[in-house]
Amino acid sequence: MLTLASTSAIRRHLLTQAGVAFEAVGSGVDEDAVKDAMRAEGASPRNQADKLAELKALKVSQRRPGFVLGCDQILSFEGHSFDKAETLDEAFERLSQLRGKTHSLECAAVIAKDGQAVWRLVTSPKLTMRDFSDDFLRSYLKHHGQEALSSVGCYQFEGPGAQLFERVEGDFFSILGLPLLEVLAFLRLHGEVPT
Repeated sequence: MLTLASTSAIRRHLLTQAGVAFEAVGSGVDEDAVKDAMRAEGASPRNQADKLAELKALKVSQRRPGFVLGCDQILSFEGHSFDKAETLDEAFERLSQLRGKTHSLECAAVIAKDGQAVWRLVTSPKLTMRDFSDDFLRSYLKHHGQEALSSVGCYQFEGPGAQLFERVEGDFFSILGLPLLEVLAFLRLHGEVPT
């Protein structure tokens, strides 16, 4: 059975809806420390996401049998990396900064087995926000409250957050934080899900 090295609600939901048998466990990776170190070295958002996904998969794989899936997602905008906002005020500032512009979500997935990475993928969907008003943004954040803080972009693209956008290029599932179709293809190839 697959192990998901994450407690992410959306990743658990996507795998469950796809009919994948799995167990979710926290990785215990100190993500903030890793990101701080990588950013100090000038690592790109893409490489940060890839490294974090790998560390999560490897750490859990050292103590669990079978395939372990680690994932990470980092928002990249104008050469900078962004993590989840911690307050609604910060979410307002983040969405104000992104409105009318294009950003990418670096979505990394790594599968490990027996403490070794055996598969990896990084996708980079590009999302262009529409030029919404401050009033719309205040209403959006008031309605969604703390839920807005659960995603790196301060939006739930799979729901009302879609109203923030005018154009998207890339895989829907990757926007949600998991390149599901590619993961399913790997699992089918290795007999972990029906063919």
